[in-house]
Amino acid sequence: MTPQIHDTPVNIKKVMVLYVGGTIGMERNENHVYSPSPNKFLKKLEHSAQMHDPLLAEKYIKHLAPNQLVLPEIGSDIVLYQLEEYSPLLDSSNMSSKDWIRIAKDIEKNYTHFDGFVILHGTDTLAYTSSALSFMLEGIQKPVILTGSQIPIFETRSDAKDNVLSSLILAGCYRIPEVCIFFANKLLRGNRTAKISSTHLNAFDSPNYTALAEVGIDITLNRHFIMRPSGVPFRVHTKLNPNVGLLNFFPTMTPCMFRALLQCPSVEGLVIQSYGVGNIPSNQKELLQVIKEAVRNEIVIVNITQCAQGTVSASYETGKALENIGVICGHDMTAEAALTKLCYVLGIPALSYDERVLLMKENIRGELTNNNNNIY
Repeated sequence: MTPQIHDTPVNIKKVMVLYVGGTIGMERNENHVYSPSPNKFLKKLEHSAQMHDPLLAEKYIKHLAPNQLVLPEIGSDIVLYQLEEYSPLLDSSNMSSKDWIRIAKDIEKNYTHFDGFVILHGTDTLAYTSSALSFMLEGIQKPVILTGSQIPIFETRSDAKDNVLSSLILAGCYRIPEVCIFFANKLLRGNRTAKISSTHLNAFDSPNYTALAEVGIDITLNRHFIMRPSGVPFRVHTKLNPNVGLLNFFPTMTPCMFRALLQCPSVEGLVIQSYGVGNIPSNQKELLQVIKEAVRNEIVIVNITQCAQGTVSASYETGKALENIGVICGHDMTAEAALTKLCYVLGIPALSYDERVLLMKENIRGELTNNNNNIY
C-alpha cells in the first residue's frame, strides 16, 4: 500500500525493511533455546518510542498501512518504513544461493518505490549474503543495508534497536549507493566484511577497507571510500552458479585430498585459502600437478590469504608457483567475497573461460584493492 502524504515542508524518506530472520527476532522457547517468533517483530517496533512516532505519522501521513511505521523526526527528514516479514523466517545458517536470489528479486520489485532498503538477517552468513547481493545488484544507486543483532530485540538488554534504527536512518537519509553491513556503530562495505566474533557486539569487521560511516554523537560519512554510482542502469543478476568450493590449506593436506575435491563432477570454481601472502607447499610437486590439471580443465581457481588482514602477492617462490600455473590472484578479497563472486561470474551466460578469469581479476564492486578502485 502506498501511503498518502500531506503537503509538508519535511522530506518523507521511504525505506523497505525485509525481515529475513535471525537472532534479532528470536525468543526463548519451552526448551530455553532461541527460536524464531513469527509475526511479533513489527509489534515490538510499533510499541517502541525510538522506532515509531504515531503522532508524527498522524500529522504527515494520511493513511498508514498496518506494516508501516514512522521514525521520530530527524532534522528535516521523516523516515517512513515498511516491514515485510519472510515466512518462514530463516536461520541464516540454513540459507543458500536461492535465498540470495529471493532477496535480490524483492529489492528489484520495489526498487523504484523506496529510497533505501534494510535487510534484517542472521549474523552467521550475513557476510555471504551481503557479498552476493553486491554482485547481483548491478548499478545500484540506493543504500542496501544488512543488519542483525547478537542479542534478540525481545531481551531486556539488546543491540537490536540501535542496529535497526541506525540502519534505517542511513538507508533513508544518506546517499550511499552500495550494499553494506551496519553493526555496532559502523557501516561497512558488504563485500569487504567478515564475521569476527560470536560473542562480542562488534561482531563484524572490514579488515582491509575503511568503514564507510561511523555513528557516534554525529553520523560521519567517509565519503572518499564510498563507491561512485557506476552510471550503468540498475539491473539484477539472478543466475548464480552454486558449484563452487572453498578450501583452507593445512600442513597435513595431501594431493589425494585435494584431488578428491577437484574431481567432483559438479565443481566449476574453487577458492583456496593459502598461507600468508599466498603460499602453498611448493615442494609437493604432485599437489601442484593436481592444481595444474584442474586449471587445464578450466576450473576457475582463486587464491586468497587465510589471514584476516592482508593480501595475496607472488613475492615468494611458493606463491609464484601458483601464479605460473594459472591460479588467479584474489588480492585482499574476503573468503565470502571470493566465493560469491565466483558464483556470480560462473553464472553469467556465454562467457569463455578466459573472460571469466579476467572478470575474477577485476575490481567490479569494490571487493578488492587494485589501481582501478572506483571511489570518490
